[in-house]
Amino acid sequence: MSDLIIEGLVKNFGKVRAIDNVSLTVKTGTLTTLLGPSGCGKTTTLNSIAGLDPIDEGVIRVGDFVLNDSKRNIALQPEERELGMVFQSYALWPHMKVKDNLAFGLKLKKVSDAETHKRIKDTLELVGLTGLEDRYPFQLSGGQQQRVALARAVVAQPRLLLLDEPLSNLDAKVREQARFWLRDFQHRLGITTIYVTHDQAEALAISDMVAVMSNGKLLQYAPPLEIYEKPVSKFVADFIGVSSFLSGTIVEREKNQTRVRIETGEVLTSCRAAPQGDKVSVAIRSERIRLVPVSEQLPNTIPAKVASGVYLGSKWQYLVEIKSGTMRVETMDAAPGEQVRLSFSPDDLILLPAES
Repeated sequence: MSDLIIEGLVKNFGKVRAIDNVSLTVKTGTLTTLLGPSGCGKTTTLNSIAGLDPIDEGVIRVGDFVLNDSKRNIALQPEERELGMVFQSYALWPHMKVKDNLAFGLKLKKVSDAETHKRIKDTLELVGLTGLEDRYPFQLSGGQQQRVALARAVVAQPRLLLLDEPLSNLDAKVREQARFWLRDFQHRLGITTIYVTHDQAEALAISDMVAVMSNGKLLQYAPPLEIYEKPVSKFVADFIGVSSFLSGTIVEREKNQTRVRIETGEVLTSCRAAPQGDKVSVAIRSERIRLVPVSEQLPNTIPAKVASGVYLGSKWQYLVEIKSGTMRVETMDAAPGEQVRLSFSPDDLILLPAES
């Protein structure tokens, strides 16, 4: 096993701490996404693994192969790390044909001509570009250029594959298709991959594990389903998916449920585990909220007024007003009227620590 292990990673830019004591383990053959808003430290973490940004503290290793160890003063150069990297811009040589782009790194490694020819042939077949080896980058579509960049990164058989928002330059339709292709490609190759994006849907779709970052800190590291269904903080719940939040006070704790008095005065029941303390933030995924007629006085409902709505084809998206502010609702059905009640399943009310 050659897991990627990061321990106590710290990176400063002057007085700004870009990475603040980040530790995580990426299992061999899996794809982990570093996810967060701009400035959260995800690209700096990727560049630290690649050796493009020197670190201030910490250890980065692949199995027993040490890339960085600040205490032992070990810091391999990027070319010594045996990693493959795809940049957001692809960075293909415009004056070189596809086959020459792939061969460039192999020549530097002094790979034989016969082995180079075989690797290029096999890799182009793997990425579905057989027959395009004599084209120049400008003769390819954006999606094809992206595949050439991936092929160039893996033809040298690297220890890790590092991807810095490789789909961001594609249009929406091609990007969605590329997610499935990229995931299948990574599975077939079986290479340990670190993927950087700020696109939540992309991270959930392609990842084995997701590392959510903010202000240089690692907030949660878990499989996509756990990140979405069991966020550990209001930031994670707000950044992943579309959520609304209500402040509340716990009025009763039982073994399988918690009763919370929310800021509008109603008491709601949640089947989720409650954090320590009486004050909580109640998170509700917008697609889990039901709009019901105001006449239905059901448990776990609150009155609301539909302020506006748009039809998106597969769903309706509404902005609704409650006593304490507004909430967003995504539903398959049109609103039953201007005055409605918002209905919540106890399983869908996520209780999080209150934040100041």
